[in-house]
Formats: sequence, structure tokens, C-alpha cells
Amino acid sequence: MAGPLAGLKVVELAHIMAGPVAGLMLADMGADVVKVEKLPGGDDTRRMVPPRVGSESAAYLMMNRNKRGIALDLKHAGGKAVLTRLVAGADVLIENYRMGTLDRLGFGFEAVHALNPRLVYCSLSGFGRTGPYAARGGFDLVAQGMSGLMSITGEGPGRAPVKVGAPVSDITAGILAAMGILAALQARATTGRGQLVDTSLFEAGIVHTFWQSAIALATGTAPGPLGSAHPLNAPYQAFATADGWVNVGAANQAAWLRLVDALDAPELSADPRFTTNAARMENLPALVAALDPHFRRRTTADWLDRFEKAGMPAGPVLDINAMLADPQTRARGMVVETEHPLLGRVATLGAPVKFSDTQAAVLRAAPLLGQHTREVLAEIGYAAAEIDALVSAGAVAAA
Repeated sequence: MAGPLAGLKVVELAHIMAGPVAGLMLADMGADVVKVEKLPGGDDTRRMVPPRVGSESAAYLMMNRNKRGIALDLKHAGGKAVLTRLVAGADVLIENYRMGTLDRLGFGFEAVHALNPRLVYCSLSGFGRTGPYAARGGFDLVAQGMSGLMSITGEGPGRAPVKVGAPVSDITAGILAAMGILAALQARATTGRGQLVDTSLFEAGIVHTFWQSAIALATGTAPGPLGSAHPLNAPYQAFATADGWVNVGAANQAAWLRLVDALDAPELSADPRFTTNAARMENLPALVAALDPHFRRRTTADWLDRFEKAGMPAGPVLDINAMLADPQTRARGMVVETEHPLLGRVATLGAPVKFSDTQAAVLRAAPLLGQHTREVLAEIGYAAAEIDALVSAGAVAAA
């Protein structure tokens, strides 16, 4: 079956992570995403090594599966002509260059919109296209700090600030961009016109603070880090067991009572410090201290068995290898293999959204630099001799 976005033509003029995440999401759902890499060198993730898979960067392979790849020198007239022809027939353009870069090259929103009024132009940046920080470059670490995420991540008050382990502002910005693109395409179905979609790493970080911002807006007090605990419910965190860690989610009163029963600790349910969620939050250090010795009596597997029988939400704390091997990960198709022209079968992550009637799938390995240049240029009307001339001139590269 074709994916739900089959027939959609996307030009990904992006590098590193946020823009490529947006392209990846659309490609997983069936869009034809043509990744345009810069010359010389290509996407900077090609140099984010180690590790490598054979000769290729593992980071590049992960972020660019399911895409076709061409390589252009946008400072060369021939490279600009190729991109002009490419975007003229596209539905979507994704870019995450620094503010003003594409305008100087002649591919800013106004110029491209004049060329192709139906095109949805998605711009990802560090801080968005408006405001006092619009001209600043964007990095996940900086966005995590300025969005407040690093102030609420870590073991507790007085400790050094900690970033979220994954580059969540980069990844979330890509997902928000894909969502915005789809919304703009829906609007185009009514108006017949494309528009500018503008999001940023900064805003992507902010949206992860819904609970903490709710607290701050209501009380005027900025919440701090709580380790694995929750700012509004308790107990909702990781506890050490006899051989590891287990997460428990007693997010309501019924779950709290099930937890106490599974722990064989009826005295905790009668303790006035813990009778309601508000009381448990007020006495969180005492609650953790009371629960800790109970959890240490059994192994993680023992607790998970007991909690499952009790209907208590819980799960182990897995490392990445254990997560990749987990039967639920495999059952959901979240580890798949692609066929790479140099490396053979290469494992990657699968499509995270499933459809009943239109299949999302990972079908292509990440392209070599310029792997599909000749193919794509032929599709937009270049003759073989013209392509050879562009290659010879250095305007494009073909693998």
C-alpha cells in the first residue's frame, strides 16, 4: 500500500537534525523527499563520527533514511538553476539555514512563493523568524537551557543543571514542523495557496514545560528539578530494586491504593502524610524514604509481575540496547532494516505512526552523497548531456 502522503513532493534543504527530522516524518508517511546536500561536503552529520557503519556515519544513516539525495553547489549558477526547477514543481520546501542565508542565495520565502505560490515553505531555526533573537543560530543545548528545560531536569535543588539526554528540542522542532506542514497543506486544499510555516528549537523546548509552566503561571514560583519524580502527582518516579530500577505511576488515588497493596504496606495508606495526592506531594521526601526499603526487597522482575497482577502502571528502566531488543519495540516495527548500496542491510528505527489503510514504512537507506542526482535531474527535465555538463562544472555531484 502507498503511504498517506504518496504523491507529495518535498525538497529538504536542511542539515543536522531538526529539518531532517521533519523530512524523515513526511518520508515515512510516503512523501517523496529529495534531500539537497551542500557542496562541498554534504550534510554535517556525515562527519559526526564515531561511530561509523562501514564507511558511513551512523548519525547520518539514522536521520536520512527514506529520502533520495542530490548534491548542489548553490553558489554556482548551475546549482541554483537546478534548485529553482526543483522547487517550481514541489509541494513543500523544508529549510533550517541561518536567518537570511537562503534570501541571499535567492531562495527565501518571498522569492520561492513568487515562483511557486502553491508551495508550503517550512523554516526551522533556533528562535523563530521574529523577535529579538531571530538572527541567532540555534543549538539544542542552548534551546534546552533557554526554554527552561535544564532548570527542571536533574536530581534535585542545588545540583548542576542537566540537559535531557536526547536532543529533544531538535527532534520536537522537526515533529512540530511536520505537523505545521500538514496543516498548511490542508489549508492549501481550500485556498489553493501555500504559506510560510515557522517554528523553532526554542518553542519546541517550551512546549515540554506544560506542567511546570502551569505551576509557574498559577503560583509565580518556578519549579525545580525532581529527578524522575512528577511535579503534580506522587508517587510517580523510579525506585531502586534489589537488582535495578523500576518506574511506578501511581498518578491517582486508586493507583496509590493498588501500589500500597502490592507492596504489602497497609500502614502507608493510613499515614496522614500520604492519604491524598496533595499530602503526598507536600511530604514527597518522606514518602520516598518510606517506599524505598520496600522496593529494595525484590528484584525488578518480581515487582513487575506483582504490579501487572495488581493493575498497577509500572515498567523497567531500560538501556538503549534493552529497549531495541524489547518485544514491544519489535512488535511495533520500531527496528527495521534497509538495503544500502555500499553497506548491505542496515538497521534503523521504524515509522512511529501506524495507519489502518495507508502504510507508513521505511523503504530506503540514507543516500550516498549525490546518489540520486542524475535520477532527480532527469525527472525535472535535464538531458543526460546537460547533467554531465553540470557535474563537470562542479554545480552538482553525482555518486
